[in-house]
Amino acid sequence: MLRWFCGHTRRDRVRNEVIRDRVGVAPIEEKLTQHRLRWFGHVQRRPPEAPVRNGILELVDNVKRGRGRPKLTWDESVKRDLKDWNISKEIALDRSAWRLAINVPEP
Repeated sequence: MLRWFCGHTRRDRVRNEVIRDRVGVAPIEEKLTQHRLRWFGHVQRRPPEAPVRNGILELVDNVKRGRGRPKLTWDESVKRDLKDWNISKEIALDRSAWRLAINVPEP
């Protein structure tokens, strides 16, 4: 969309980073992480008996997985994001502090 917005095609051989800088959009990886952590904060602030907490944060035991590398679960990706961004999950209980911690500023 950004390429189309700027009037470039793939034939123009303009790098994605150049287009994102020109338009002023943050990298998509950071935005995806921000949205995943925003949902995690929402789930953490819910009461323990809420259905969304029971469905996401409960781990199911005795499930036989297939061969090969295990699939990356949502919980594992959130733990990785928290570690990469140096954020503790206790901050999620304070909504305003959590929003400031996970904010990705637009360039």
